[in-house]
Amino acid sequence: MDILLTSLQQILSPVTAAYALAAIGLNLHFGFTGLLNFGQAGFLAIGAYGFAIAVLSLHLPTIVALLVAIALAVGFALLIGIPTLRLRADYLAIVTIAAAEIIRFTVNSSVLAGITGGAQGINNNETMGTSYSLDFKAINPFPEGRIDLGPWVFTSTQLWIATLTWIAVAVASLLVWLLMRSPWGLTVKGIREDEDALRSLGKNVNLYKMQSLVLGGVLGAIAGIMLVLPAAISPGDFNSRLTFNLFTILLLGGAATVLGPVLGAIVFWVVLQASDQLIQLGSRHGWFGGLADASQLRFTVVGIVLVLLIVFRPQGILGNRKELAFDDK
Repeated sequence: MDILLTSLQQILSPVTAAYALAAIGLNLHFGFTGLLNFGQAGFLAIGAYGFAIAVLSLHLPTIVALLVAIALAVGFALLIGIPTLRLRADYLAIVTIAAAEIIRFTVNSSVLAGITGGAQGINNNETMGTSYSLDFKAINPFPEGRIDLGPWVFTSTQLWIATLTWIAVAVASLLVWLLMRSPWGLTVKGIREDEDALRSLGKNVNLYKMQSLVLGGVLGAIAGIMLVLPAAISPGDFNSRLTFNLFTILLLGGAATVLGPVLGAIVFWVVLQASDQLIQLGSRHGWFGGLADASQLRFTVVGIVLVLLIVFRPQGILGNRKELAFDDK
């Protein structure tokens, strides 16, 4: 029962919401436009570090810091998009994953430790004067103490940040729904299916790709901010595994669907938490022979779930085979 309750806790977790928001951005890139972006973690890192540095080092108001982070994400999208969006899928994937790793190694560098914290990251600690989420906490409408919502238990701050993040997810989902019903959405879907056909109709394919890359990157940057609001910033959190986790979420829920990334994020974190709890229980009973890194087996469980899903339902839980017909090329 404890394992079930702990796993259900992940459904409304701010971490789940942040991953869902980042996956929505990735869905714009891959699911709707057909851009194989393996560098979404770079956008999250830019959002998190840009926001924290703007608040702590530049002493900017929270709203201005948020705009700075968004502007940095737009600049990063333009920087990697202008020279690379002419490339085909596999080459684009190589460039984007390399760009994300450049960002991670840069913020991890000891040369910039005075700004980014280097390998130690940036603490979100009010007593140490390094909290970048004070303004969010200051407008918290929930009373102090423990708050019970059925099986979900939150502190006041946790519930407030979860509320903000899920509101962001709802707004992003509505935005994507509206965009995909618009002429712009029909155009990017057409680019995904056959960009040469769209060029023959006089469409500026590279411009539409850039717009999609920028919009999805901005959503990723906002997700990065939401991800670190309740915790510290560590460069190790933005490695390539983060992007692969986001692809797992997207494939679980269903690419090219509006709510697929949201459902995928919930399923991903519930399965991950449940498997982690079961593995910890097994470790206490000696099922794994004292294996030191038994907790890493939880990713094996998630991998098995993903393989089964790809075999029996490759379009994902909410996906449509007709919508993903471009995969059969």
